Amino acid sequence: MTNSSLNEIVEQLKITESTAIFCHARPDGDALGAGLALYVALRNAGKRVIMCCEDLPPEKFGFLPAVSEVRRGLPSKAEYDTFICVDCADVARMGVFADAFLKFNGVTVNIDHHISNKGFAKLNYVYECPASCELLTEIILSADFEITKEIADLLMLGLITDSGNFTHRDVSEKTFTVASKLRSYGADVNLINYNMYSRQTKTRALLCVRVMNSLRFALDDKLAFIITTQDDLEKTGADKSVTEGFVDFALTIDGVEVSVSMMEVKKRQYKISLRSKGTVNVNAVASTFGGGGHILASGCMLSGELEEVIEKITYAVYQNL
Repeated sequence: MTNSSLNEIVEQLKITESTAIFCHARPDGDALGAGLALYVALRNAGKRVIMCCEDLPPEKFGFLPAVSEVRRGLPSKAEYDTFICVDCADVARMGVFADAFLKFNGVTVNIDHHISNKGFAKLNYVYECPASCELLTEIILSADFEITKEIADLLMLGLITDSGNFTHRDVSEKTFTVASKLRSYGADVNLINYNMYSRQTKTRALLCVRVMNSLRFALDDKLAFIITTQDDLEKTGADKSVTEGFVDFALTIDGVEVSVSMMEVKKRQYKISLRSKGTVNVNAVASTFGGGGHILASGCMLSGELEEVIEKITYAVYQNL
């Protein structure tokens, strides 16, 4: 893949008159932060713009006003000159919008921070770093769009959540410089941290207790599994979106090198999230099953019976130990 220059990306943002922005399904803080920050910046610059996602944002992100403007479909009669996807390691991550993106006759732009991204747009701006919001901060500043407090909060959301609150190994001096810049524009770090790491609903707490009680280990306790079933969700009344963050718990256990969170999406289908302390490249593990992401954080989808899926993941991790 050949990356487009920052100037090419900025020029397209300046000349576009109508833009549709997309992020990946089951959006996290970085996907929403990056997409909505760009959405607000373009809207404030007088552009016609829409932000789309296959799934509505989880309730916990509702403290940021722009989150309510995410739409699950494109208006049937609307016309756009530019399609932009953010934080998508591959086009399939866009879910129902993937086909429309690939067939779009206008300019397509791919802005992402995943090492597994091979470039699937006309203009690609893909650099590995802690968060897509780190790249979007640079882009929005270079385009001379005003960074309001609203935009600063959205960008800081992605920076905080995808960097593990600045604890991941890929956090660099530049990451802190970007965070400092966003703070100077009014980003409310306390508000974001409270809503992301301190506040939770009763149903999430009940689900967490239930799921963690069935924590499983393999490979001499170097590998840990956190499994959330449809039955767990039904018994606690929790939504699948509240499982975000579960995968990080097992990684805090001494001796665990890889944490795997398995969520049963439907019968015999599991969404797999992987985290590593550094010994294992979980991007390589996820790639075995058609997924990807980062060396320390990746994901994929797997089908099969529960024990069969656990066995497949265990063997893939073993091969990369």
